[in-house]
Amino acid sequence: MLYKPHDYQKYAQNFIMDNPTAAVFLDMGLGKTVITLSAIWELTLDRFDISKTLVIAPLRVARDTWPNELKKWQHLKGLKMSVIVGNAKERIAALNAKADIYVVNRENVEWLVENGKWDFDMVVIDELSSFKNGKAKRFKALRKVRPFVQRIVGLTGTPSPNGLMDLWAEIGILDMGKRLGRYISHFRNEYFVPDKRNQMIVFSYKPKPGAEDAIYNQISDICISMKAADYLKMPELTNNIVEVKMEDKEKAIYKKLKDEMVLDLPSGEIDAKNAAGLTNKLLQMANGAVYAEGGKAVHIHDKKLDALEDLIEAANGKPVLVAYWFKHDIERLQKRFAIRKLETSADFEEWNKGEIPVAAIHPASAGHGLNLQAGGSALIWFGLTWSLELYQQTNARLWRQGQKQAVVIHHIVTKGTIDERILKALKNKNMTQVSLIEAVKADLGGK
Repeated sequence: MLYKPHDYQKYAQNFIMDNPTAAVFLDMGLGKTVITLSAIWELTLDRFDISKTLVIAPLRVARDTWPNELKKWQHLKGLKMSVIVGNAKERIAALNAKADIYVVNRENVEWLVENGKWDFDMVVIDELSSFKNGKAKRFKALRKVRPFVQRIVGLTGTPSPNGLMDLWAEIGILDMGKRLGRYISHFRNEYFVPDKRNQMIVFSYKPKPGAEDAIYNQISDICISMKAADYLKMPELTNNIVEVKMEDKEKAIYKKLKDEMVLDLPSGEIDAKNAAGLTNKLLQMANGAVYAEGGKAVHIHDKKLDALEDLIEAANGKPVLVAYWFKHDIERLQKRFAIRKLETSADFEEWNKGEIPVAAIHPASAGHGLNLQAGGSALIWFGLTWSLELYQQTNARLWRQGQKQAVVIHHIVTKGTIDERILKALKNKNMTQVSLIEAVKADLGGK
């Protein structure tokens, strides 16, 4: 296919080529893969600045998206790619193959650092937010070899999914701590103060006055952002909240667990031993069931199932995609409806052909790089997630360029439960991220 880049794509490509350290925050659907491949082609085959590039990406994106994009565009002819996935034997063979670009899934970064000859001139991290945890093995492994890399690019549409604290690791893996400091403790002391705490135990931090602008100023020279709405004709989007109410008996069960953290039911004892465990249990109960000791799901209510039935009926035969979170969610969904889990390539293909009336997808597998807009335009959140990144990425499977219908995203929310807190938290996290994206917005000279 002939590549006719938009002005914003040329701008982003030049930014990558002109900056040895680059953080490129591109919204979903703007073509970050072809932009980056175009930059690699010029740096490798025209300028001869680099000879060997490593791309780190989510598994499905590494295995399918990057090779497919390379084959798709005529102007990329001449670049050779080797995909380092599979078992150890297959990975070693791929690593030893002669190529210009090597693509590895992020779970194998540690293996690659320990077993491969580290002679990559350039590293591309597709989904930079995967490196937001400075304690993760992949982060530590890559940081060990980062000084040997001449060029590095971080790509993501969600640069701060949990707030500004994420930026320390993400920017640090790119610039080796030059802008935000080498240690998270120093970064925290410089820009944050304790927020929620219990005596000496600090649960969260909030930025000091003026900290946001100071952080943005520190990183602005290596960052650009672009929003799809500014450059693409996006389909109309409607967000809808569908409230359901528990009966008094169900509310009492929910309140007792919330207040006491231990609840005795005929089916078993549920013990939420800490705050994280408690919120997990409350989220399950808001959805209608909760795991008891031994892993058995205890039924609480069917209010969300009833609301989903109404939404499916209102769709009047049009395909509907349902996002679920817990295993007992999908089990109850499949018991109530003729619903198909989207897991394999064949599932996704049939969905995009419009052959699956009601499909279910888990946000963690919806992930990055999936195009599902051809199969339908209605997404229903049966169970919510705290992760802004997974929430936005899942929504972007349908709300993206190429979608020919108005997109409706329904959120089934159990009134008076943790569901309401999650929606508020997602909104607040997004406000922080929007501020960051606006602060480093690319300036195309008014085009």
